[in-house]
Amino acid sequence: MDRATPPEVARAFHLERFHDYLTLEAGSSSHTVASYLRDVTRLAEYAASRGAGGGPDQLSAVQLREFIYFLKDLGLAATTIRRQISALRTYYKFLVGEGIAARDPSERIESPKRWRVLPTVLSVAEIDRLLAAPNTDEPLAIRDRALLEFAYATGVRVSELVGLKLQDILFTDGVARVFGKGAKERLVPVGRRALGAVSLYAREIRPTLDRGKGRGILFLNARGTPLSRVGAWGVIKATARRAGISKRVTPHTLRHTFATHLLEGGADLRAVQEMLGHADLATTQLYTHVDRDYLRSVHKSYHPRA
Repeated sequence: MDRATPPEVARAFHLERFHDYLTLEAGSSSHTVASYLRDVTRLAEYAASRGAGGGPDQLSAVQLREFIYFLKDLGLAATTIRRQISALRTYYKFLVGEGIAARDPSERIESPKRWRVLPTVLSVAEIDRLLAAPNTDEPLAIRDRALLEFAYATGVRVSELVGLKLQDILFTDGVARVFGKGAKERLVPVGRRALGAVSLYAREIRPTLDRGKGRGILFLNARGTPLSRVGAWGVIKATARRAGISKRVTPHTLRHTFATHLLEGGADLRAVQEMLGHADLATTQLYTHVDRDYLRSVHKSYHPRA
């Protein structure tokens, strides 16, 4: 029990009895006992701070959900919040079993499936530094520039990136044919700069790499075989380091940055969904969290009453 917790709150929420239940009846490990007691103490203090310190039987399912949102707003990790929900369910099971509470409002809390942790987005300035970092005096650096330009221009998944064939780039039309999950085909626009970088690589460098083992794949490694997913990760990681970017940069960072920059620029969500190859619009909406932050910052900066 937290020494800072007011004694009357600890009594009202039966924290000592819950500790005994976990230790003696449930046979929980010392680690689980400490974690669950800390989680329930957090609920008790939250309830008391909002005028509901009379005891757990006074709390509704709506109030418990608000408590979970409060934890999320604090920035706690999804794993910590899932454990908190587990602690609440154990706590209310104890309360109902002891006759302290007549109902279990925790039953109506939806335990989040693994909350998606989106990668850090790069700023436009950081993207410019990243794309300028390869030393194009070196042949493989020309490949790296083409790979980075294409990844940022299209937002493709790393599996789609390394599976891309030379014939999939339709230079005249300014699009690429991409095969996503379940071999589902989609056409993705490719910007002028990315097309130029890919064209230079395909014309000048790829023929010198291909020794008959390329299988028509666009991006090859130094041995002339298709670049692997791990190889693509390595290219992006090394280039980010060369560009002096301290953030963790992965292929998915570029995909996320692509979507975020489009949304910040005013792109339609369904158009971004189509380009990303998402079957469900809800998946694309996960990418709008940075856009919302951006809009809030603009509002705060420019609105007279913000």
